[in-house]
Amino acid sequence: MQITVIQSSKDMSLDSMTNQTVIVIDVLRATSNMITALMFGCIEIIPLETIEEAKSLKVSGDLLGGERNCLKLPDFDLGNSPYEYMTPQVFDKRILMTTTNGTRVIQQANSAKHVLAGAFINAHACALAALELQDDITILCAGTNDAFSWEDGLCAGFIVHELQQITGQSFQVNDFGLCMLTSYLEVEQKLNQALLESANGKKLTLLGFESDILYCSKVNIMDAVPVLYDGKLISHRSKNVCPS
Repeated sequence: MQITVIQSSKDMSLDSMTNQTVIVIDVLRATSNMITALMFGCIEIIPLETIEEAKSLKVSGDLLGGERNCLKLPDFDLGNSPYEYMTPQVFDKRILMTTTNGTRVIQQANSAKHVLAGAFINAHACALAALELQDDITILCAGTNDAFSWEDGLCAGFIVHELQQITGQSFQVNDFGLCMLTSYLEVEQKLNQALLESANGKKLTLLGFESDILYCSKVNIMDAVPVLYDGKLISHRSKNVCPS
């Protein structure tokens, strides 16, 4: 099995991902929110690129969630803080979500054989799910406006580490993936600090979202793995997903 880590969406090759399992990472905060919402009973999440798409697809009972430039959108039910997705409000609901980076990159990756959403909070479960699918794995860092984001790279390195720990194997990993694995191991004991010091961490702290960063830096606290099926993200735990 080969593992390829891609530093941002602008560096991905859609053709090369056709027969692969792709793990999309947007630690701060889209994929962390998706995982949290599914753990708290959300039925499914529709990742959308534009605000207009989200509004046009909404039907009675749906929730609109997302952000632009880190801030909640006008007339949306939910913003981009994970704490908004761990309430009874999301239980048994469909969420139409649009964010600056994460939802867009998930849509761009939909030509892959399987698309999973990963973050620090579900890294172990995400690695297990990817291994079950038995395909080569691409870990795609969503980044910020097509540029590399430090926290996504660290999480990619952590998932590589989890894959190795689960199997006891050293996979064939590309050079960037090895760099991120080494980087993760260097900050493993001070992950909170690393995320707070990242560019996005500093920006979110200035906007009053430091608690979000601390939450998103927790490791392996959830076992939900969002998987893209027919345009919607549902939990891998439901056993009726990931068809070949």
